[in-house]
Amino acid sequence: MAKHRPQLSDSGVHSLHTATVLDEYGKPRELSLTGERPLTIYLDKREIVTLMTMGSQPELLTLGYLRNQGLVRTIDDIIAIQVDWDVEAVAVTTRQSNPDLEKILSKRTVTSGCGQGTMFGNVMASLDNLDVKCPQFSPESIYQVLDGLAEYNKMYKQAGAVHGCALCSGNQVDVFIEDVGRHNAVDAISGWMWLNEVSGHDKVFYTTGRLTSEMIIKVAQMEVPLLLSRSGVTEMGLRLAEKIGIGMVARAKGKHFLVYNGQKHFNA
Repeated sequence: MAKHRPQLSDSGVHSLHTATVLDEYGKPRELSLTGERPLTIYLDKREIVTLMTMGSQPELLTLGYLRNQGLVRTIDDIIAIQVDWDVEAVAVTTRQSNPDLEKILSKRTVTSGCGQGTMFGNVMASLDNLDVKCPQFSPESIYQVLDGLAEYNKMYKQAGAVHGCALCSGNQVDVFIEDVGRHNAVDAISGWMWLNEVSGHDKVFYTTGRLTSEMIIKVAQMEVPLLLSRSGVTEMGLRLAEKIGIGMVARAKGKHFLVYNGQKHFNA
């Protein structure tokens, strides 16, 4: 565990709702719906961004967002993260602000994240010093991860409209997060890792979503060397994975998958 743990509220909300719809025959059916609500992050009373989230892990989401955007230098700088759904906001209090905060916030990029993602600062430059090395992997090791995830995706199975992300050690799922956007889910996992001092060097990261440049950047910042997706890959995502050295496996469903990057480390 981390030597310092910020004070965190416990404000996760129930994210499953119901609605009555008509099927193709005009018959009413009661279905489950995934909840979605805005959450505005305030860093030392300064408004940073509004995220659309399911709301199940708002503290971890906030923590991971701050980490991945470089808005806070270390977790020791954070005193508290307090969520208040009445005003749809989270207040982050720090001991000292990042001296580069103004510079970071001055550059804002809207990404392809579900809904609308935002990345601040020169995030690409921060990847230059990362040392991520794709491990040796095999069909059996990929199947192990997929088998371990079989019992998850509960919200997706009930209501759909969500993405799931997981941090895995072999067939063991260390943490699994679902949210309306894959970027939210990966941020929440990053927050969990930061809070619990978990290294990504020997892990596999799984997502149901597509592997865009944003996803590669965030997984690289977590220093996870192997990325597995149920969905597809963008051209820029692949080029970044090649540059950084992250193994990339996509279109992984059942016993089928495609190795996009890390072919030299794949033992078929």
